[in-house]
Amino acid sequence: MTKIAKLSILLSFLGLWLISFIKNEIQIIVGFILILSFGICHGANDLLLIKKIYSEESKSYWKILFKYLIIVLVAAVLFILIPSLAMVLFIVVSSYHFGEQHWENKIIYFNKIMITSFYTIYGLFILLLLFQFHTKEVIAILYEITHINLAFVNFTLLLIVDGLLLIALCLYSCYFSKEFQKNLVIELLYLLVFAIIFKVGSLIWAFTIYFIFWHSIPSLVNQIKFLYGTVTFPNFKCYIKSAFAYWLISIIGIFVLYFLLKGYKIFDSIFFSFLAAITFPHVFVIERMFNTKQKKTE
Repeated sequence: MTKIAKLSILLSFLGLWLISFIKNEIQIIVGFILILSFGICHGANDLLLIKKIYSEESKSYWKILFKYLIIVLVAAVLFILIPSLAMVLFIVVSSYHFGEQHWENKIIYFNKIMITSFYTIYGLFILLLLFQFHTKEVIAILYEITHINLAFVNFTLLLIVDGLLLIALCLYSCYFSKEFQKNLVIELLYLLVFAIIFKVGSLIWAFTIYFIFWHSIPSLVNQIKFLYGTVTFPNFKCYIKSAFAYWLISIIGIFVLYFLLKGYKIFDSIFFSFLAAITFPHVFVIERMFNTKQKKTE
């Protein structure tokens, strides 16, 4: 078990312990504060990552920056015009992103299609596990965004089907890799930890614990290593300093939307659409970062 995984488990159970002392309203406030700080910050250095990636590959920084902005625009338009399609794409892309962050460098013997499938199926299992324990709240949020009542969706069945696919891929992995066999027990332990978190915590609090401690902080560590070579406090300060302007612009944009639209139910959907729109290109950048790191080791 890595040091970052041990820290994530410790912080996760600390978060669950705090539930006994914090009211649900406070949980929501603290959850949003963490998401708006660490959550957005871990994606605020995309432009610096792009510069690093494409300077090493001798490709045009401005060309890829243009593509980045186009992805943001297309995602935002999709959420406005075809929210149901945008939501499906967002869940699939987020699933891949969560799986990639967790399994990067752990299943190198797969071909590209198998790796992509594994990442997506694993990440989707995490999301469906969360949905399973908070079905009513999830359906209400999805209805507000897509205007489609998804009460007919059987999240339990989806979780079982996805779980069976994940088991099949894990068995396939165990057959070809002794290293995967050694890590399987600890990976099952992680899933048990996630299930406890999602069961005990409220929707926002449970998602916050997973998103911050199991995704955002490990992602920050990977990005700092990629940009500066090692994870040290001075390098962490450099990362925060370079990300601050983009983070601040995002926060200001969110608060402007809030004050313009507070009191309207539409604010929640626009807020979520905004976060989703900046998630799509972030996933693309992180995928390129991992590919660049892998090429260096080959």
